[in-house]
Amino acid sequence: MKTVLECLEGGASYLRERGIESPRRNMEWLLAQQLSCSRIELYASFDRPMNEQELAPLRGLLKRRGEGEPLQHILGTVEFAGREFLCDKRALIPRPETEEMVESALKLELKDQLQILDVGTGSGVIGITIALSLGERCASTVLTDISPDALALARENADRHALPVSCIESDLLEGVAGKYHLILANLPYVSQAEKDALSREVAHDPATALFGGNDGLDILRRFIPAVRDHLSPSGWLVLEIGSSQGPEVVALAQSAGLNAVRLEDDLSGKPRFVFAQAP
Repeated sequence: MKTVLECLEGGASYLRERGIESPRRNMEWLLAQQLSCSRIELYASFDRPMNEQELAPLRGLLKRRGEGEPLQHILGTVEFAGREFLCDKRALIPRPETEEMVESALKLELKDQLQILDVGTGSGVIGITIALSLGERCASTVLTDISPDALALARENADRHALPVSCIESDLLEGVAGKYHLILANLPYVSQAEKDALSREVAHDPATALFGGNDGLDILRRFIPAVRDHLSPSGWLVLEIGSSQGPEVVALAQSAGLNAVRLEDDLSGKPRFVFAQAP
C-alpha cells in the first residue's frame, strides 16, 4: 500500500515525463483534491497509507493532467486575486497578467457609486473582483459575453461570492445601454498565426475567447471606437492586450477621442495594459 509521499513522488515523476510544468506542485493539488485537504496538510500526512478507493480516482486525475488538460479544469476552481472562482471549459482560464490588470485598475482615481462594465467577461473574475474590492463604492456591476455558456459561469461565480450583477448576452457593446465609470475588457487578442504555438493547456480554452483574427486585433478594432459612447465623463477604459499590440491599440483609443491614453507593462516587462479616460 502506497503512502501519500510515495504517491506524490511517483505522480510528480509521471507528470515530469509528460512535459508538465511544475510537476510536483501539480501533483500536490491533485492529491489535495482527492484527499479533501489543503496542500499544506499533505506535508503532515506523508506517512499516511492510501487505499485503492483513493488511488483509483487519483489515477484518472493524473492521466487527464498528463494528457494536457489544465489543472484548473480538473480541480474545477482557480484562485484569482486572493479569491476562489469556478473554472471550466466554458471560459478562458484567468491568467496572472489579468490579476495585474485588476490591481492597476483599482489604483485609478475612481468615484464613489461606480457603475462597472466588464465586456467579454468569461468566468466573470475581472468584474466580480473589482466590485468586491470596491465594496460599497460600487453601485452596479454589469457582465457581458457573446457566449451564453461563459455568461452562465460568470453568474455562478457572482452567486458564489454573493454579488448582485446584471448579465447581458451581447456581441461586445451591442446589447448594452447606459454609461459606465469603469469599463474593463480582456478580449480575444491571439492571432491566427500564433495558434500552432499555443500550449496544450491553452488549447483547452474556447477558441472564441482566444482568437482575434489574422493579427489578433479584429475585435479590438470593433470595440474601442464604440466605447466612448458608453463611458461617463472622466470614466476609464482598461484593456489587456497582446504584448506586440500596444502602439496600434493606443492609436485606436486616441482616434476614439479618449484622453490620458497610456500603455503599462506587466511584471515581466511586456507592454500589456492600456488605460484611457473619457473627456
